[in-house]
Amino acid sequence: MLIQAESLKRIVSAILEKGGSSITESQVVADHLVRANLVGHDSHGVGMLPKYVKMLKAKLLFPNQEPEIMKKDGSIMMFDGKRGYGQAVGKIAMKKAIKKCQENGLALMTIRNSHHLGRIGTYGEQSIEAGIVSIHFVNVTDHSPYVLPYGGSDGRLATNPICLAMPGTKNTPPVLLDMATSKIAIGKARFAMNKKEILEEGLVVDHKGRPSNNPEVMSGYLYPEKEDNPPLGALTPSGEYKGSGLSLFCELFGGLLSGGGTIQPGNKRHGSIINNMLTLLINPGILVDNPWMQNEIDQLTSFYKNSPPVNPEQPVLVAGDPERFHEKERKLNGITVDETTWNQIIKDGCSLGLSHIEIKKMI
Repeated sequence: MLIQAESLKRIVSAILEKGGSSITESQVVADHLVRANLVGHDSHGVGMLPKYVKMLKAKLLFPNQEPEIMKKDGSIMMFDGKRGYGQAVGKIAMKKAIKKCQENGLALMTIRNSHHLGRIGTYGEQSIEAGIVSIHFVNVTDHSPYVLPYGGSDGRLATNPICLAMPGTKNTPPVLLDMATSKIAIGKARFAMNKKEILEEGLVVDHKGRPSNNPEVMSGYLYPEKEDNPPLGALTPSGEYKGSGLSLFCELFGGLLSGGGTIQPGNKRHGSIINNMLTLLINPGILVDNPWMQNEIDQLTSFYKNSPPVNPEQPVLVAGDPERFHEKERKLNGITVDETTWNQIIKDGCSLGLSHIEIKKMI
């Protein structure tokens, strides 16, 4: 079904409030999730809500947490997210780090022990809005690994995203690269399962490391409560050894330098989603002349995109263009929510005290 973004925000926010979140927190998390859908990242959108409700009930996710400052030394800020909603604690930590960067020209921020931070590109957008360059390395812990190391046959890492953000100019939109270090995010396998679709070749392997296009090989990670799950498979790394190497550095940078730990088996796993993030923020105006930099951005982006496309119907894009395209289209036409996800959202809303009728009235 197609639902307009504002209606979807109302529904998600109402469910989060019933789950114990303040009005402010529920709106921040709902805005973040729905924006992920708007810009085409359905894997990090409202389909995450059933997982969050499950973690709330298991007391592995705690509403209304403020990120706690663990260390503050010059331009360095270290936060603990206290298993709060990552979208909320991450936004607060980024706001403080951006202020520090504006004062000093440079800031290094880490956040550990945060529940799912969501779409990392959101924090890149936060820095772009302030005219700040940002680089983010994130690892994922508290559950079994499900991404192959290059050359391996079973999961040893997670999707471990990297995000890089560069503000734009009056002529050129910002450049925002937000990518998993696996070929797809785990949520895209969930999305395919819900829609009963097969995956493209090369995205997943089965439990013996053999190539597969069946998203059900990931069901044991996504729906461990199901009794008929096939043996566990794994996602494949992006760019083979290059993506696998980047993923390992997300563990080393995000997990170690934040103090949050890595996915290695000596660290206890509760079956939840914990993110640790290392973020470097740079005020470019401290380094170079702003008019010169903006001209370089304009000229380079134009040069890059004007390469004659192999397919005339598919122009050359820069990072951030696909998201802008999806946002324009989905703001106009609405966001597609598959039947399985929609039924899960209604079920979870009702389990927290909202009636089916109340939810439908919000559409």
